[in-house]
Amino acid sequence: MMRADDALLGALRALVSALDALGKPAMIIGGIAVIARGVPRQTIDIDATVAAADLDLDEVLATLAARHITPRIENALAFARERQVLLLRHDPTGTPLEVSLAWLPFEMEALQRATVVDFGGVRIRVATAEDLIVLKAVAWRDRDRGDIERLLLLHAADVNLDRVRALVGEFASAIDEPERLGEFDALVRRALGHD
Repeated sequence: MMRADDALLGALRALVSALDALGKPAMIIGGIAVIARGVPRQTIDIDATVAAADLDLDEVLATLAARHITPRIENALAFARERQVLLLRHDPTGTPLEVSLAWLPFEMEALQRATVVDFGGVRIRVATAEDLIVLKAVAWRDRDRGDIERLLLLHAADVNLDRVRALVGEFASAIDEPERLGEFDALVRRALGHD
């Protein structure tokens, strides 16, 4: 029987191969990226993002399918065009994957800032800790808030909090949740022991 770690690495290897073949800026985000940035935690899926400009989604699906990655919902293309995310599965391991389509200036900048990390023998481009904090502040689930705290504890010296705060404020305004910035500030104070 395949171990969970082996399954995740097999799926990650396949996804990275597909993203490389597309030749567009791409990176790993989500739980794998948080782990790659030094935070011990568990995850059962893989999240990535790819620059969407001039991206042919039919070609994307064909490239993924060649690596045994297929849609996990019906009408995956229509869903992706509407929601800007491909919901996928690595068939040999059953690992769920999500590939979001990056359009926003912040996403394009984050793709340029990503660095290569060795993750269990797989070389992956990963969002910086700073950009992960922004992404996590937008998602804002319990696990995301915990990830932000642990990323801050590990990487505070390398995180430009003024930039992060400005971006969180922009996203909070865009999603009509102005209280998010105050909640984020409180989390940062708590994480850095300023409360």
